[in-house]
Amino acid sequence: MKRKKTKVIHIGNKVIGGGNPILIQSMTNTKTEDITATIAQINKLEAAGCDIIRAAVPTMEAAKAFAEIKKSIQIPLVADIHFDYRLAIAAIKYGADKIRINPGNIGGKAQLTEVVNEAKSHNIPVRVGVNSGSLEKDILNKYNGVTAEGLVESALLKVQMIEELGYDNLVISIKSSDVMMAVTAHEKITALSDYPLHVGITEAGTIISGNIKSAIGLSLILNQGIGDTIRVSLTGDPLEEIKAAKIILKTLGLRKGGIEIISCPTCGRCEIDLIGLANKVENMAADIQTSSELKVAVMGCAVNGPGEAKEADIGIAGGKGEGIIIKKGQVIKKLPESELLEALRKEIIRLV
Repeated sequence: MKRKKTKVIHIGNKVIGGGNPILIQSMTNTKTEDITATIAQINKLEAAGCDIIRAAVPTMEAAKAFAEIKKSIQIPLVADIHFDYRLAIAAIKYGADKIRINPGNIGGKAQLTEVVNEAKSHNIPVRVGVNSGSLEKDILNKYNGVTAEGLVESALLKVQMIEELGYDNLVISIKSSDVMMAVTAHEKITALSDYPLHVGITEAGTIISGNIKSAIGLSLILNQGIGDTIRVSLTGDPLEEIKAAKIILKTLGLRKGGIEIISCPTCGRCEIDLIGLANKVENMAADIQTSSELKVAVMGCAVNGPGEAKEADIGIAGGKGEGIIIKKGQVIKKLPESELLEALRKEIIRLV
């Protein structure tokens, strides 16, 4: 697909916009003030494939924690600010690579000016964040409630506020929990603005519902060439957000490399704990980083498995207490079920 060439923006050691690869974001759920826990979570997320991480800054202590956190992580750190402009200024001074604000709730023009001037002095981008729960009363009245048009108008008005202060190092985020409203809003804003877009479905839900809603919404948006960074917002472990985002990008052909797991549905012929095995394989594969394209199959039937897995690079299939290793549709090894996972891991390592 042809991607829109948005404005190039530098976020720490990462670059977005201008056709650069779409980057994956997540947000810590530790207390930012707990420096040790926050660093540990960020490093786990980076190892899983997170490109940019955001942390909440609800207190001055959290803002000051950025200085220590930055010393022990490699990916850009973004400060999430609500209401108190002083926290935004402090977060920038203590090393934030980007700040996320809603110019409408950060204070008046004088306060916004101070924040923008601080961002200017450190040359860091400002993410203008608007969502369906933050629309101004006049816009709600104008459009008789929350609409895609209202989201776009609100975001562009806030962008204009910062542009009038002489700054255009900006990223825009317009999110809604209504999937189709979010899609429409992104379609509309991309025709009116060249700033990079951070895309996501806000308050998407738990692992199951959140993944489904995010996959649908993000795919409809990204497949039109819209979007420069993404987040799969889930109520759960942020590591699950990274797993889902990687699969979405890979499925759409927007990210190359890595291990793709394919597994058959369970049926009456299955004579192995296929569900448990598939989950173990997925978790094991997530810890193996590779730039190679590798397809791994997990099949529940030793009779049909080799044929069903013939398009995979490597795979396993199980029977009664035993299983087979399959390479390109051919059985290369037969061994006890208890040894399947480790044998598969070794074969994957050889291939990558």
